[in-house]
Amino acid sequence: MSGHFEAQLMDGVALSRKILGGYELRAATFVERVGRRPCLAAVLVGHDPASVTYVKMKQARCERVGVESVLVELPETATTQQVVGAIEDLSAGQRIDGILLQHPVPEAIDERAAFEAIAAHKDVDGVTKASFASMAFGLPGFSSCTPAGIMRLLDAYDVDPVGKHAVVIGRSPILGKPIGMLLPARDATVTYCHSRTENVAAIVRSADIVVAAVGRAHFVRGNWIKPGAVVIDAGYNEGNVGDVSFSEALSVASLITPVPGGVGPTAIALLIEQTISAGEEAQSVTAL
Repeated sequence: MSGHFEAQLMDGVALSRKILGGYELRAATFVERVGRRPCLAAVLVGHDPASVTYVKMKQARCERVGVESVLVELPETATTQQVVGAIEDLSAGQRIDGILLQHPVPEAIDERAAFEAIAAHKDVDGVTKASFASMAFGLPGFSSCTPAGIMRLLDAYDVDPVGKHAVVIGRSPILGKPIGMLLPARDATVTYCHSRTENVAAIVRSADIVVAAVGRAHFVRGNWIKPGAVVIDAGYNEGNVGDVSFSEALSVASLITPVPGGVGPTAIALLIEQTISAGEEAQSVTAL
């Protein structure tokens, strides 16, 4: 594949609106049947400005669709035990349908212990080991929201992963690793790149689909990208920039997600979708 491309932007804001538009009716139906709105609880530890902003965005989107949003704020000095205790209380709460732990948490907190305190049926962000196993085995359960949002973006722009070589840069347990579970389920061939990978640029150049999730601004250069490749930038760094050098990639890729406005809004839409689904499922079990 050769030649000059002018990449089409993959509009996560428009896709998010489309996804959530279909869920306003479901949220309203839930209210009629249950007598309350579906409810998402967010746990925020500390006052990191970016995390505060993310939580406010998620709350605003919830309100727009008709989902109740509860915020539990804990101080920067909170212990792992305190965070786990707060999450366990929410897990036991009858009116709470989904739980989100805003990450990253302060370094003193054992993030994995906090994630595992989330009841599996309320893990609407798909961060627990149970959710990861469900994704890996193709079983019912909640997908990690950012990877699931990426898959929705690929579908919305008619990118069929079958037979494609996808390179995932990053191996975090809530982004890099789970997208590497969802892509093979759609018959893509996946290569992971990480901090110990040699010749990263050469590997990326072989990719039909690039998922950048490394957390380093402008890490992926334009000359790393195969002409016509699909570039998913899941990074968000200081200065509102992603992990891909956007201006360089724009003339090489066929499709690319902007930062902001690409992966992020779609991930939030999936979080709300899964909250509504969790509430519906819990009420179905209760009815039995």
